Amino acid sequence: MTLQHLLDIATEAALAGGAVLQAYAGKVNIREKGRMGDLVTEADRAAEAAILDVVQRHCPTHQILAEESGAQGTASDYLWAIDPLDGTTNYAHQYPFYASSVGLLIQGKPSVGVIFDPTRQELFRAATGLGATLNRQPIRVSSIASLNQSLLVTGFAYDRHETPDNNYAEFCHFSHLSQGVRRGGAAALDLAYVACGRLDGFWERGLSAWDMAAGAVLVAEAGGQVTAYDQSEFVIESGRILASNGALHQAMSQELFQVKPLPSACLPKLA
Repeated sequence: MTLQHLLDIATEAALAGGAVLQAYAGKVNIREKGRMGDLVTEADRAAEAAILDVVQRHCPTHQILAEESGAQGTASDYLWAIDPLDGTTNYAHQYPFYASSVGLLIQGKPSVGVIFDPTRQELFRAATGLGATLNRQPIRVSSIASLNQSLLVTGFAYDRHETPDNNYAEFCHFSHLSQGVRRGGAAALDLAYVACGRLDGFWERGLSAWDMAAGAVLVAEAGGQVTAYDQSEFVIESGRILASNGALHQAMSQELFQVKPLPSACLPKLA
């Protein structure tokens, strides 16, 4: 099966998931999965079912890792990393920044990625060696080369209430060095926005494979750079990612290692 064929399958799947999200929008029941702020709705599960139906129909022997239903299938060189609703908290509050994300790892490497934003009808697609597109038009990362001219984005993991490794200090640090730092609440879309040049760099920790797989391909194929924080090879199992337009990559990496976590005494105590 060619990468183009796999990209078309991922596209069909992401569009199917996005259609479900639109159908449920504004009409969902919300519950927490266990950790404060980690929400799930019936839309997550319905969208995941629609995506899985597409993937399993076309690729019955491939392994799947999906946010709601977990790992499925036997070990394979092909692993689909699926987030049916990236940005569940946004979705639950009717804040229009969420997407369906379908990524494919081949022998552990992100190789195909499709992210569909149903509220804006924006379809981001990429596969290794095939380039990156937005609504079928080629996209490219920005040319910003200095942090003081950049617009960055990050996020905060669900366990931020429990661990000092919570990204608060980095957020403040980069806010002073750049024109601004955004917190979109959907890592897949954050990466897609880096890929199309709307944002210049992204870093985050505490992520899962389904948060990063599709977006990592988009950034790389749009001419950007994706690594670990220290610029070593990106390892998706680490839960950490540094993605940029390339021109800012070294500076972002260096700054990340200059930041010390905020003392726990600075943070409010949860009831």
